[in-house]
Amino acid sequence: MKQFLAILSALLVIGLLTGCGGDKKGRTARSDVQEAAQKTYVAPGDLDEYYVFKSGGHSGQVYVYGVPSMRHIATIPVFAPYPATGYGFDKETKAMLGNYTWGDVHHPANSETNGDYDGRWLFVNDNANNRMARIDLRDFKTKQIFGPIPNVSGLHGGTFVTENTEYILGASRFPIPLPKGAVEKVEDFAAKYKGVVTAMKVEPKTGTISMGWQILMPPFDWDLGDAGKGPSHGWAFWTCYNSERGTGKLEVTASQKDRDYIAAVNWTNVEKAVASGKGKMLGGVKILDPKEVSDIVWLLPIAKSPHGVDVAPDGKWIIGSGKLQSITTVFSIDKIKAAIEKKDFTGHEDGIPVLNYDAVKEAEVNVGLGPLHTQFDDKGFAYTSLFVESAVCKWKMGTWEVVDKVPVSYNIGHLCAAEGDTRHPQGKYVIALNKLSHGRHLSVGPSQPESSQLVDISGEKMKLLYDAFTE
Repeated sequence: MKQFLAILSALLVIGLLTGCGGDKKGRTARSDVQEAAQKTYVAPGDLDEYYVFKSGGHSGQVYVYGVPSMRHIATIPVFAPYPATGYGFDKETKAMLGNYTWGDVHHPANSETNGDYDGRWLFVNDNANNRMARIDLRDFKTKQIFGPIPNVSGLHGGTFVTENTEYILGASRFPIPLPKGAVEKVEDFAAKYKGVVTAMKVEPKTGTISMGWQILMPPFDWDLGDAGKGPSHGWAFWTCYNSERGTGKLEVTASQKDRDYIAAVNWTNVEKAVASGKGKMLGGVKILDPKEVSDIVWLLPIAKSPHGVDVAPDGKWIIGSGKLQSITTVFSIDKIKAAIEKKDFTGHEDGIPVLNYDAVKEAEVNVGLGPLHTQFDDKGFAYTSLFVESAVCKWKMGTWEVVDKVPVSYNIGHLCAAEGDTRHPQGKYVIALNKLSHGRHLSVGPSQPESSQLVDISGEKMKLLYDAFTE
């Protein structure tokens, strides 16, 4: 018995000594966990500091989460019936849905005044059926579904609003022959298929959406954009890929060139052109053809396969990334205007001038593999999602240097920061909206939920705080 106690005592001493001699990493890890728990804890009955609206994809709904708790607060039914609340079954909402029973929700956008959120409405797009919806943020209810929008196929390149919610903007992802219903051979794709960028007007008091104008674009796959602010007010920007006009095996045919484009649209000039009677009616919408109407749209070369463009808070910098290159490119709105004034062009695409890349570029930032989208904080830093690298890259505007990276799980697409696309970002948090979540949660079968990860950006180094899972 004494021998057993002696051995036990010795083991305890060894254990204590091992604990005392534990490496500093263990204590640091525990400290990080405690800090993350404290930063994300919201006491029962207390409210979160921020709220995030997440698109529900093919569910047709919008999800509301609290930040920093990452608690699911509500589901807002939009493009699909929702039996839990009777949405789509009562007379009013059934009529609003029309004959549609589903939608593909993408890219929520808050209404803005002077480039900042004003808390009135939330707009979302239906990528599948080319519709827009307006949600009233007084009661978190869908009040209007507008569309299908004419001449558009695959309304993926939205939703985003202009600085004072004059317009909701979008673009067609898939080129088609126009008018809709026309049939053209695939062999004639490059000449007879078209893309469209489109603007819907917003009534300033009620938020009611109505048709604005459209611009006929080359048959590229148009993707996400952003509206100018401050010195870039009156401008809107969209990215595109497949500027090769390729068909067949697009993984090959749509990646031949080193660069694709950002379209820069001067919508104040568009308004003047429409008011003067220019353009023609197509599908019930006034549409402008750049071959016939000049000074409305220009193209900026950008690294290949970009999936979005973002305007910095001060409106001076236009930031785009090519998914198939490792750089993010910063363009200067002043240089863009100067190049247009000097007619510093390197060619044309279907009547649209292509600006000299070196004349409009401000900087190239080597952010990492698979850059997609960029958000901003209140300290002059930008945050770019890296799809291939599965990380968020933090870099400094002005000096254009990378200062930090944080890994995320896995294959981040979009990201959002606290008011990170406005004139006055709040900083504090970035949410990584990841495509995959394998191994981060209970095994629920082959279909995995998507992952949202909360990242603290308040300090010099970014810190992962929390995992949450959407449908």
